[in-house]
Amino acid sequence: MKTLFWGAFAALAWTHVAYPAAAVAAARLRPRPVRKGDELPSVSVIVPAHDEEAVIGRRLENLRALDYPQEQLEFVVASDASTDGTDEIVEREPNVRLIRCPRGGKVAAQNHAVRETSGEIVAFSDANATWSPDALRKLVRNFTDPDVAYVCGQLRLDDAEGTNKEGAYWRYELGVRAAESQLHSVTGGNGSIYAVRRSDYVDVDPRFGHDLSFPYLMVQRGRRAVYEPEAVAFEKPTPDIGDEYRRKVRMFEHCWAIVLEGKMLRGLDPVYLAEVVSHRHLRYASGLLHLVALGANAALLGQGTLYRALFAGQLGFLGLAALRPGLPRYYVLVTWATVEALAGYLRSGVPAVWEKAAGTR
Repeated sequence: MKTLFWGAFAALAWTHVAYPAAAVAAARLRPRPVRKGDELPSVSVIVPAHDEEAVIGRRLENLRALDYPQEQLEFVVASDASTDGTDEIVEREPNVRLIRCPRGGKVAAQNHAVRETSGEIVAFSDANATWSPDALRKLVRNFTDPDVAYVCGQLRLDDAEGTNKEGAYWRYELGVRAAESQLHSVTGGNGSIYAVRRSDYVDVDPRFGHDLSFPYLMVQRGRRAVYEPEAVAFEKPTPDIGDEYRRKVRMFEHCWAIVLEGKMLRGLDPVYLAEVVSHRHLRYASGLLHLVALGANAALLGQGTLYRALFAGQLGFLGLAALRPGLPRYYVLVTWATVEALAGYLRSGVPAVWEKAAGTR
């Protein structure tokens, strides 16, 4: 029981506190800078969309305002069998190509669109995102480095009007991502703003998604996946912690599918292997680790004051989360979402199609 308790406690402390600090320190000691240039390659910007009539016009207007030579740009909306007015809005937009896809989910629509475009670089954005005018320039300058295959930008979340504390977590996550990128490669991206060389693009299982699968796949092929903090996109987060919990459950189901089926650890060098295990595998296992720590701690209550104090601390944190909205409740719910997601994945698998999170449009 002591081994279980202290093992779970150490794993949680490592993934949430010690690993981020170690990554930052290691990145400062032995950084691996990216060679950036001013080249402006041709870019196909693909926006996957399913029933996005509320935001697609705004998204396309924002893309057309990018500070990038228009003759080097190709704008495409991959409509995943939209049933509202999305397709009609896109067809009225100048210099935007609509590709109608059968309902198959976001990744299937992206794969379909990539095959019908021609840009040297393929950039992707969610329909509800907004890019800063220089975002694409900042993003593609990293491809001057021949080792770079994938680049994700910085997603900034607007302040939630309700109880969701995703913004605080996301700032912490971006700090870890920046350190990983400087040290080797990122272990995850975001769907709001990222790009990949056409020659490095790979079709992935539609259940997996690009955010988690592209970085490790690029590294397995001897390439780099990096973070560009000056390429900024903006999105509206879910306002309520309950909506965020449901979004996290859906997201973690896909993460578990990749962890258990995607052969993430195959062929990785020691540095990136440590990043993936520390940041991804242990993070997704946090809910299980907390259950082990709590159960083992309960069994050790008769072993002295230390174990009684630690058990009281765990119960106190849970009580604080239950009493009022805030970071403790956010942490508990998001951590429990990893457990519910694993149960859902084992019970019924993961669908390829996705639904929009409430309040993000």
